[in-house]
Amino acid sequence: MESTHTLVHARRAPRREGWVDPPGAGTLLFGRYRLLESLGAGGFGVVWRAHDELLHREVAVKRIPLAPDGDSDRASREALATARLAHPAIVALYEASAVEDAFYLISELVHGQTLARLISARALADEQVLQIGIALTAALSHAHSRGVIHRDVKPQNVLIPHQLEEQSPRTGTPAGAAKLTDFGGALLAGEDVLTRTGDVLGTFAYMAPEQSDGGEVGEAADLYSLALVLFEALSGVNPVRGATPAATVRRIGRRLEPLERRRGDLPRSLTRALDRALAPSSADRGTLEELRLALEEALVERGPARARRGRRRRRLQDEPALIARADRPSPSWEADPQRQTVAARRAEPVREQLPGEQHPAGEDEAEERARALALPRALWIACAAAAVIWQVGAGRPGTALLLLAALAPLVALPRRAGPAWLVGALAPALGLVRLAGAFPAVAGQASRWRTRAALGGLGYWWLTLAEPLISRRLWLGAPPGTPARAVWEASVSSTATHVVGPTLSLGVLLGATLWAAGAVVLPWLVRGRSAALDVVAATIWSAVIVTAAPLLDSGSAAHATHASPRGAILGAVFGGVLAVAARALRGPV
Repeated sequence: MESTHTLVHARRAPRREGWVDPPGAGTLLFGRYRLLESLGAGGFGVVWRAHDELLHREVAVKRIPLAPDGDSDRASREALATARLAHPAIVALYEASAVEDAFYLISELVHGQTLARLISARALADEQVLQIGIALTAALSHAHSRGVIHRDVKPQNVLIPHQLEEQSPRTGTPAGAAKLTDFGGALLAGEDVLTRTGDVLGTFAYMAPEQSDGGEVGEAADLYSLALVLFEALSGVNPVRGATPAATVRRIGRRLEPLERRRGDLPRSLTRALDRALAPSSADRGTLEELRLALEEALVERGPARARRGRRRRRLQDEPALIARADRPSPSWEADPQRQTVAARRAEPVREQLPGEQHPAGEDEAEERARALALPRALWIACAAAAVIWQVGAGRPGTALLLLAALAPLVALPRRAGPAWLVGALAPALGLVRLAGAFPAVAGQASRWRTRAALGGLGYWWLTLAEPLISRRLWLGAPPGTPARAVWEASVSSTATHVVGPTLSLGVLLGATLWAAGAVVLPWLVRGRSAALDVVAATIWSAVIVTAAPLLDSGSAAHATHASPRGAILGAVFGGVLAVAARALRGPV
């Protein structure tokens, strides 16, 4: 350890009183490093791209002010921790010096971008995420073997070299897939002087439960944070982060939703390994080695298919990445200072919204409310059965059979389901005002593609069955020869022959498939990144729906009364407008 301290304090010069203006471009530091351009600023300093005129190479220079609002402890900790490490997946530290009113860290310069930015841009294939995970498990294992606990693993502290994008996701070197940086919050074995008891270092949205409580932090805390990072990289969602700091704090320590619910296409061994690493209790999380093996097995299993999950791969601009906390702004409640006390975490009440202030809830909050409204599937089926029995008791067995056919899809509901599936009832309602063709756009607003598909098909099914029930044409009209409702509702055989039977045709199946497919692809076409492109995409989408509907419905459904669906054109136009407006309100994806 003596050599490490020598590294940190070798160039310390007498401190001058007052503030010293920071250097600018062209400044020569220590007679060796010439500053070229500022790459950005974090909460603890400014990062420069510089040229080492002695070894003729580019380096990153991080300047941390030591003025009253600076953090000398953090600067020392980062230097001491990084000096212990030498690994291809960890940003290398070349030199550390304190001069006058600033602390300088001279580090390896990584040309690339942060994982946070790439996740936000959906720019990584699954295989690349797996490679990044393998690299980070190796980096953390190396750090832990040398007595260093990172304590702030998050996407903003992971740098992805540009060459990762250019290489094949199957042949790249995992060790070079990512670079872990910012050890300013690290815990060093045998050095307690840099951390006060009860302090909380890190970022709440990626923090292990024991860390947020100010308890003893070990290797399992880094494993938990890494699992959260990979969960977010694979699904696009951090299951801990809420719309407000209070919502995030409430989720810390809870059992999180399984990754398999969002990414059922991933190998089960991988999703289970990540879910295990996110266990609230540190004793239940397994090890970094177990997670690494699961990532390697998944990488082999994925093969050359390279599933994209609907992402559009982008060519990244060649720019130097920050050797810093982030290259995009963090939410204000995650900003510095990172040192936060347990008392601040547990303080109640926590401000969430001022009177009269508009604070839109995020997707996570909406999902949390939906789960709160969820009821067991058996209860939904029991309610449906009660409605059927009520119709039988009222002397309308035919209507009971029609309800039974309409509610049969309830058996496919998840074990706990909210009322969202009732959105399918909007299809008949829109049909009453000649807008049934807009329903695929309504179903397309669901967040998960399986839900969109289910709602699209269910809406078409209910629209078809609603026509004989209310004796009005909503789409294609009731099948030819359908008797009056007063006749068929009292007879099970008449209902089965003239009402339910004709709907079980290829035409209805194809129509339901068209609506389901339209709802599934809508969010992938209308993405909110360009108003002009959204309008064009929505127009094309509507045109396809309008063109295909008559071909599938009336062309294959021999029972159809009319050749053209009622309100198909008007409904499709309204649906396109709805799709563009809804995406504009929610923001881009």
